[in-house]
Amino acid sequence: MDLSHPQSNLSLGFLSHVSAPASSIPANSNPNRILINDDSISFQIDSRLRESSIPMPSIPLQLLESQAVQNCRKIENGCVGERERVAVVEPKRDVGEDAEEREEENRGEDEDEEVEEFRILGHSMCLKRRRDREDSVSSSTALAKRVFFDSSMEARKGAVRAWGNQPLRLADPEIFNIMDKEKLRQCKGIELIASENFVCRAVMEALGSSLTNKYSEGMPGQRYYGGNQYIDEIELLCCDRALAAFGLSSESWGVNVQPYSCTSANFAVYTGLLLPGDRIMGLDTLSGGNSSHGHYTPSGRKVSGASIFFESLPYKVNPQTGYVDYDKLEEKALDFRPKILICGGSSYPREWDYARLRQIADKCGAILMCDMAQISGLIAAKECVSPFDYCDIVTSTTHKSLRGPRGGIIFFRKGKKPRKRSSLNPSEDNEQYDFEDKINFAVFPILQGGPHNNHIAALAIALKQVASPEYKAYMQQVKRNAQALASALLRRKCKLLTGGTDNHLLLWDLRPLGLTGKNFEKVCESCHITLNKVALIGDNGAITPGGVRIGTPAMTTRGCLESDFEVIADFLIRAAQITSIMQREHGKVAKCFIKGLQSNKDIIDLRNRIEAFASQFAMPGFDV
Repeated sequence: MDLSHPQSNLSLGFLSHVSAPASSIPANSNPNRILINDDSISFQIDSRLRESSIPMPSIPLQLLESQAVQNCRKIENGCVGERERVAVVEPKRDVGEDAEEREEENRGEDEDEEVEEFRILGHSMCLKRRRDREDSVSSSTALAKRVFFDSSMEARKGAVRAWGNQPLRLADPEIFNIMDKEKLRQCKGIELIASENFVCRAVMEALGSSLTNKYSEGMPGQRYYGGNQYIDEIELLCCDRALAAFGLSSESWGVNVQPYSCTSANFAVYTGLLLPGDRIMGLDTLSGGNSSHGHYTPSGRKVSGASIFFESLPYKVNPQTGYVDYDKLEEKALDFRPKILICGGSSYPREWDYARLRQIADKCGAILMCDMAQISGLIAAKECVSPFDYCDIVTSTTHKSLRGPRGGIIFFRKGKKPRKRSSLNPSEDNEQYDFEDKINFAVFPILQGGPHNNHIAALAIALKQVASPEYKAYMQQVKRNAQALASALLRRKCKLLTGGTDNHLLLWDLRPLGLTGKNFEKVCESCHITLNKVALIGDNGAITPGGVRIGTPAMTTRGCLESDFEVIADFLIRAAQITSIMQREHGKVAKCFIKGLQSNKDIIDLRNRIEAFASQFAMPGFDV
């Protein structure tokens, strides 16, 4: 504003720096004159044209030095279109220690003030006035945004790195410490769970890579999002390696590597090829089958999605031999007429007769599906009979004997179907398999969202290793170790279902020793041996499982040989002796039994021996 006009109705007067108290104002002073105080200077504003009934608001004012005035002009000149009011920080005046202290005290107040240039009698001056609270907050936000966007690129990079490149040890010490304990547990223990293994560093690096960041819904070349050209390359390479690992032709077989687990893979097959309520038939869980093939409790409760959405009927093993009873299987299948006949299981230590299963499937008009999750590594290494010669669909996990990341995979036949020998219909000569589109559509979009690209890359790495001679030698050693362990237990009068093993696992029946699988598992865990309880044929469901399942892939990965599994057999026998003593002292009830584990001297002694033994062997993927 310009007050240089001679007809101005405003008069301004300068007062001292110290504000006068209200009591010191002369009684005869003009009532229209308002005194406005500031720490540095005061103005008296006299408006003769103002109505006396209208109060005049107080406006704190402050004069700035010439340098601040120049700053005001620079800021004003930099604005386009309209006048911008911005906060101007006064330069520090070197007037001694007292002035510096005072400036520090008033800095908070200065930040809430704004400066406007005006002219008095032709002289440029700046007016500093306090913002109200709302203006102050909005202006502070605008100032913060301006500081961020005007800052250098290096500062922005530093801010991102400070958050994004922080190692886990610093970013989350709580999680880091728990993970460190798990590493130590794996290194100091004996891992005998048949469905577990140890992956290499390359697989771990892929799992913890930038591929985690990408969303890739759909199939290669048909994604819902852009930017997937390299993701497509990885997935297609993984598919090629999957076929190569099992010696399959891309003309006769297709593969989907997107399932999150084998259970997801199995359900995708059912969903893609069946209607709700259609029939499936798989090995009973008490006979070693998997619940994803259909499962009911003894009371009839459906505890598997396969049994909830489809009608399932199990076949069983012979209770005397432990082998699959194929004659009864065929009899049941011809009566039940399943749409899908499933072979494979979680706890079956013997070979499968795929040729006989193919005959049964053809007789009842069923699709033959194999879940090879447990034995896929042995099949790839040609250490087990291959289901690919007989089955229409083959599913698997990727993290067990394959030594890959945790996930699932589906193989399906494609191309021309072979003509049935009994058929006289010429039109069947050109009949094609139609599994591919149905299964792919069931995986996505029906059942899953975007695939886990980090997992697919890690699987590609593992499958490359599966095709190597070194992996074949590894799987051969897995089988030798399983047979050595079985022989060692049999020599010690232990009972094994089927009397031994053809693959990587064996089933120890603890019932002749009067032990439960659950209590034995707890004792082993306390001694740093991990294995899993398992219900056996003849058990009352999974409530009191009478056995344990033992596998050799994990410790073979760490370098154990037959002689080492002789030592492991001794540890297992000692654990069984401790379990028997504790059951006599505390009973079989889990709550009472577990209390007896605490401070048990026999357990402590065995644990020390086991840790000393296990710590000798290398651990792939990481060091402790």
